[in-house]
Amino acid sequence: MQAVKEALHVATAPTNVACRKDEQKRILEFCKACIEQEKAGSLYVCGSPGTGKSLSVDKVKDLLAVRSKEVGFQSLDTLAINCTSLTNTSKIFSKILEKFHYCKKTSDGFSPLQHLQNLFSHKKQPSSGKMMLIIVDEMDYLITKDCAVLHNLFMLTTFPFSRCILIGIANAINLADRFLPKLESLNCKPVVITFHAYSKDQILKILHHRLMVLQFDVFQPLALEFCARKVAAASGDMRKALGVCRSAVEVLEAQLRDATRNQDTDIVMFDHMNIALSKAVKSAVVDTIQSLPQHQQIILCSLVKLFRQCKKNATTLGDLNKAYSETCKSSQIPAVGTLEFTNMCKVLSDQGLLKLGQSREDKLKRVTLQIDSSDITFAFKGNRFFSNLPGVAMI
Repeated sequence: MQAVKEALHVATAPTNVACRKDEQKRILEFCKACIEQEKAGSLYVCGSPGTGKSLSVDKVKDLLAVRSKEVGFQSLDTLAINCTSLTNTSKIFSKILEKFHYCKKTSDGFSPLQHLQNLFSHKKQPSSGKMMLIIVDEMDYLITKDCAVLHNLFMLTTFPFSRCILIGIANAINLADRFLPKLESLNCKPVVITFHAYSKDQILKILHHRLMVLQFDVFQPLALEFCARKVAAASGDMRKALGVCRSAVEVLEAQLRDATRNQDTDIVMFDHMNIALSKAVKSAVVDTIQSLPQHQQIILCSLVKLFRQCKKNATTLGDLNKAYSETCKSSQIPAVGTLEFTNMCKVLSDQGLLKLGQSREDKLKRVTLQIDSSDITFAFKGNRFFSNLPGVAMI
């Protein structure tokens, strides 16, 4: 059973990323074009959690390395940064500067960003002349009030002698449109590649692909299909599907150890999977809420607050926008515009957290919760930011 759990572990990277061939091809072609033309560029890879974004980018990075050895393709200097590890968002420029082996400690009064801007403004660079691939994962964490770090990061690809290929990875599907309206005017709007949530058939295919390494049957086909259908309907998050399958294996293990039970099978059946899914559903919803960008979280909090004040379980998009704007104003956070707000609500609807009704006017669309309000309360329990939001702490 240990081999089964290892095959289903998120940390076990497959040799091939199933069901993401088209997305990987687009990322690879983008990087190849930048290298061949020796031209900087930026790419924004987005999609809900667990849709294969980071894994696909890693595979493209490996393919570029192999290609450079096999056909004499120009090799890359590669830097991968996970923004959750940054103590300060501006530290990202220090990491990039260090990768260029240039002025690791700046003592001349200039910031790392200013050094990079100066570096990419002149032809002579203290490097091997290679293109540099910068992979920025969890880019959502760079979203601040004025988005200055994000603006400056993408703008590094616009300097005349920049050799950076920037790939940003985030869960915010329309970050470039909703949070960075200045990018297009600054001529540094990235190419966007969206990873959609996995379907039932795709989840099933990936599970089968993972289990191919085993020499024996582990799951009843009906049990695997049940898992794929439930996870696809809830979130399409492949990591959740893997976690549920591992949990189902543990349910079977516990029953096999229990000598008092008459266990006549040694494979995971429908009932084992049903138990595992029941355990996972509540935690899956909470995890999804906690992984949302801040403004989407504020929308959910504002909706719960509105329902409790009005003692109703439905409202309109227009009224929700007002409640959201009031929450932002009271906490001194700039609210997004009406179009951006509507787009965020559509994203929340796509993730199964909200339900939007039909109407010719967006502001008149009916809004209801698709999850229990207690899940939202629990998701932000102990969160200092939300506990300090005026009027929201009450939820």
